[in-house]
Amino acid sequence: MSEITIRALMQIDNLQPKFAAYNGATVQGSVPLSGDTVLIGEFAPGNGVFSLIDRALKASSVEATTQMVEREFGFFILRSPSNAEVSAARDSMLAELGASMTDRLKPAISSTQIITSVEPYQAQLLNKWRKGALIVPGQTLGIVECAPAAYISIAANEAEKAAEIDIVEVRAVGRFGRLFISGSENSVKTAVEAATRAIEAVDGQDG
Repeated sequence: MSEITIRALMQIDNLQPKFAAYNGATVQGSVPLSGDTVLIGEFAPGNGVFSLIDRALKASSVEATTQMVEREFGFFILRSPSNAEVSAARDSMLAELGASMTDRLKPAISSTQIITSVEPYQAQLLNKWRKGALIVPGQTLGIVECAPAAYISIAANEAEKAAEIDIVEVRAVGRFGRLFISGSENSVKTAVEAATRAIEAVDGQDG
Protein backbone atom coordinates (compact mmCIF):
# COMPACT_ATOMS: atom_id res chain seq x y z
CA MET A 1 0.00 0.00 0.00
CA SER A 2 3.00 2.25 -0.55
CA GLU A 3 1.01 4.27 -3.13
CA ILE A 4 -1.13 5.77 -0.36
CA THR A 5 -0.18 9.23 0.87
CA ILE A 6 -0.81 9.99 4.54
CA ARG A 7 -2.17 13.51 4.18
CA ALA A 8 -3.04 13.68 7.87
CA LEU A 9 -2.88 11.39 10.89
CA MET A 10 -3.31 12.54 14.46
CA GLN A 11 -4.16 11.00 17.82
CA ILE A 12 -6.10 13.37 20.09
CA ASP A 13 -6.48 12.34 23.71
CA ASN A 14 -8.79 13.90 26.29
CA LEU A 15 -11.44 14.97 23.80
CA GLN A 16 -12.97 18.21 25.10
CA PRO A 17 -16.69 18.31 26.00
CA LYS A 18 -17.90 20.75 23.34
CA PHE A 19 -15.82 19.23 20.56
CA ALA A 20 -17.03 15.78 21.62
CA ALA A 21 -20.63 17.03 21.54
CA TYR A 22 -20.09 18.56 18.09
CA ASN A 23 -18.73 15.24 16.80
CA GLY A 24 -21.60 13.38 18.41
CA ALA A 25 -24.07 15.50 16.44
CA THR A 26 -22.30 15.09 13.09
CA VAL A 27 -20.61 11.67 12.88
CA GLN A 28 -22.00 8.58 11.14
CA GLY A 29 -21.15 5.83 13.61
CA SER A 30 -19.97 5.36 17.21
CA VAL A 31 -20.38 8.62 19.12
CA PRO A 32 -17.23 9.95 20.84
CA LEU A 33 -17.57 11.14 24.41
CA SER A 34 -15.71 13.73 26.43
CA GLY A 35 -12.38 12.32 27.59
CA ASP A 36 -12.14 9.79 24.74
CA THR A 37 -9.12 9.39 22.52
CA VAL A 38 -9.70 9.66 18.78
CA LEU A 39 -7.58 8.81 15.77
CA ILE A 40 -8.28 11.06 12.79
CA GLY A 41 -6.77 10.65 9.35
CA GLU A 42 -6.93 11.64 5.72
CA PHE A 43 -5.48 9.54 2.89
CA ALA A 44 -5.00 9.84 -0.84
CA PRO A 45 -6.26 8.17 -2.92
CA GLY A 46 -9.49 8.10 -0.97
CA ASN A 47 -10.42 4.44 -1.34
CA GLY A 48 -7.41 3.42 0.72
CA VAL A 49 -9.34 4.39 3.82
CA PHE A 50 -11.54 1.27 3.73
CA SER A 51 -8.83 -1.39 3.98
CA LEU A 52 -6.88 0.61 6.55
CA ILE A 53 -9.90 1.00 8.82
CA ASP A 54 -10.53 -2.73 8.48
CA ARG A 55 -6.97 -3.39 9.60
CA ALA A 56 -7.31 -1.03 12.58
CA LEU A 57 -10.61 -2.52 13.77
CA LYS A 58 -9.17 -6.05 13.65
CA ALA A 59 -6.04 -5.02 15.54
CA SER A 60 -7.73 -3.18 18.42
CA SER A 61 -11.01 -2.55 20.22
CA VAL A 62 -11.56 0.90 18.76
CA GLU A 63 -14.93 1.78 17.24
CA ALA A 64 -15.54 3.43 13.89
CA THR A 65 -16.97 6.93 14.17
CA THR A 66 -16.66 8.15 10.57
CA GLN A 67 -15.38 6.83 7.27
CA MET A 68 -15.98 8.69 4.03
CA VAL A 69 -14.47 9.36 0.64
CA GLU A 70 -15.06 12.73 -0.99
CA ARG A 71 -13.83 13.80 -4.42
CA GLU A 72 -10.12 13.46 -3.68
CA PHE A 73 -9.44 12.10 -0.21
CA GLY A 74 -10.53 9.47 2.29
CA PHE A 75 -11.30 10.63 5.83
CA PHE A 76 -11.90 8.67 9.05
CA ILE A 77 -12.34 8.97 12.79
CA LEU A 78 -11.86 6.06 15.21
CA ARG A 79 -12.59 6.34 18.93
CA SER A 80 -12.03 4.58 22.23
CA PRO A 81 -11.94 5.50 25.93
CA SER A 82 -8.54 3.74 25.95
CA ASN A 83 -5.55 5.65 24.63
CA ALA A 84 -3.65 2.35 24.32
CA GLU A 85 -6.29 0.86 22.01
CA VAL A 86 -6.18 3.90 19.77
CA SER A 87 -2.39 3.63 19.68
CA ALA A 88 -2.74 -0.01 18.61
CA ALA A 89 -5.11 1.00 15.83
CA ARG A 90 -2.73 3.72 14.66
CA ASP A 91 0.27 1.40 14.71
CA SER A 92 -1.56 -1.27 12.70
CA MET A 93 -2.35 1.28 9.99
CA LEU A 94 1.23 2.48 9.87
CA ALA A 95 2.52 -1.10 9.73
CA GLU A 96 0.21 -1.84 6.80
CA LEU A 97 1.60 1.21 5.00
CA GLY A 98 5.21 0.56 6.01
CA ALA A 99 5.29 4.10 7.34
CA SER A 100 5.73 6.14 10.51
CA MET A 101 4.07 9.27 11.87
CA THR A 102 6.84 11.40 10.37
CA ASP A 103 5.68 10.31 6.89
CA ARG A 104 2.43 12.28 7.22
CA LEU A 105 2.16 15.68 5.57
CA LYS A 106 2.96 18.64 7.78
CA PRO A 107 0.00 21.03 8.09
CA ALA A 108 0.14 24.73 7.46
CA ILE A 109 -2.10 27.60 8.52
CA SER A 110 -3.76 29.14 5.47
CA SER A 111 -5.47 32.04 7.26
CA THR A 112 -6.92 33.25 10.54
CA GLN A 113 -9.58 35.88 11.14
CA ILE A 114 -11.09 37.50 14.21
CA ILE A 115 -14.32 39.45 13.66
CA THR A 116 -15.49 41.44 16.66
CA SER A 117 -19.13 42.35 17.35
CA VAL A 118 -20.63 40.20 14.62
CA GLU A 119 -23.49 41.95 12.83
CA PRO A 120 -26.98 40.38 13.11
CA TYR A 121 -27.35 39.67 9.38
CA GLN A 122 -23.99 37.93 9.11
CA ALA A 123 -24.78 35.95 12.26
CA GLN A 124 -28.03 34.78 10.68
CA LEU A 125 -26.25 33.72 7.48
CA LEU A 126 -23.63 31.77 9.44
CA ASN A 127 -26.31 30.15 11.58
CA LYS A 128 -28.01 28.79 8.44
CA TRP A 129 -25.25 26.26 7.81
CA ARG A 130 -23.53 25.80 11.17
CA LYS A 131 -23.85 22.40 12.88
CA GLY A 132 -22.66 23.53 16.30
CA ALA A 133 -23.46 26.49 18.54
CA LEU A 134 -25.49 29.45 17.33
CA ILE A 135 -23.64 32.73 16.83
CA VAL A 136 -25.26 35.52 18.81
CA PRO A 137 -24.98 39.03 17.29
CA GLY A 138 -22.38 41.04 19.14
CA GLN A 139 -20.14 38.07 19.89
CA THR A 140 -16.65 37.72 18.47
CA LEU A 141 -16.13 35.17 15.68
CA GLY A 142 -12.81 33.40 15.17
CA ILE A 143 -11.93 31.51 11.99
CA VAL A 144 -8.90 29.26 11.40
CA GLU A 145 -8.14 27.69 8.03
CA CYS A 146 -5.48 25.03 7.40
CA ALA A 147 -4.33 22.36 4.97
CA PRO A 148 -4.54 19.38 4.88
CA ALA A 149 -8.10 19.73 6.10
CA ALA A 150 -8.24 16.98 8.74
CA TYR A 151 -5.75 18.78 10.99
CA ILE A 152 -8.38 21.36 11.84
CA SER A 153 -9.66 18.78 14.34
CA ILE A 154 -6.64 19.15 16.60
CA ALA A 155 -7.05 22.92 16.34
CA ALA A 156 -10.65 22.67 17.55
CA ASN A 157 -9.76 20.54 20.56
CA GLU A 158 -6.87 22.78 21.61
CA ALA A 159 -8.95 25.92 21.13
CA GLU A 160 -11.52 24.60 23.59
CA LYS A 161 -8.78 23.65 26.08
CA ALA A 162 -7.38 27.16 26.00
CA ALA A 163 -10.46 29.34 26.46
CA GLU A 164 -14.19 29.47 27.14
CA ILE A 165 -15.53 29.45 23.58
CA ASP A 166 -18.34 27.82 21.62
CA ILE A 167 -17.68 25.62 18.60
CA VAL A 168 -19.80 26.80 15.70
CA GLU A 169 -18.48 24.65 12.85
CA VAL A 170 -15.57 22.28 12.16
CA ARG A 171 -15.02 21.44 8.49
CA ALA A 172 -12.36 18.74 8.38
CA VAL A 173 -12.94 17.30 4.90
CA GLY A 174 -11.86 18.68 1.54
CA ARG A 175 -8.94 20.76 0.33
CA PHE A 176 -8.92 23.08 3.37
CA GLY A 177 -10.06 22.61 6.96
CA ARG A 178 -11.97 25.43 8.65
CA LEU A 179 -12.80 26.07 12.30
CA PHE A 180 -15.40 28.63 13.39
CA ILE A 181 -15.60 29.55 17.08
CA SER A 182 -17.43 32.28 19.00
CA GLY A 183 -17.31 33.95 22.38
CA SER A 184 -15.86 37.04 24.01
CA GLU A 185 -13.10 38.91 22.19
CA ASN A 186 -10.39 37.87 24.65
CA SER A 187 -11.49 34.24 24.71
CA VAL A 188 -11.61 33.96 20.93
CA LYS A 189 -8.18 35.56 20.54
CA THR A 190 -6.72 33.14 23.08
CA ALA A 191 -8.41 30.16 21.40
CA VAL A 192 -7.26 31.14 17.89
CA GLU A 193 -3.68 31.46 19.14
CA ALA A 194 -3.89 28.01 20.76
CA ALA A 195 -5.39 26.48 17.61
CA THR A 196 -2.63 27.99 15.48
CA ARG A 197 0.10 26.73 17.82
CA ALA A 198 -1.38 23.22 17.79
CA ILE A 199 -1.27 23.01 14.00
CA GLU A 200 2.22 24.51 13.76
CA ALA A 201 3.51 21.97 16.32
CA VAL A 202 2.63 18.95 14.16
CA ASP A 203 5.67 17.45 12.43
CA GLY A 204 5.73 15.76 9.06
CA GLN A 205 6.77 16.03 5.45
CA ASP A 206 6.40 19.18 3.40
CA GLY A 207 3.57 18.78 0.90
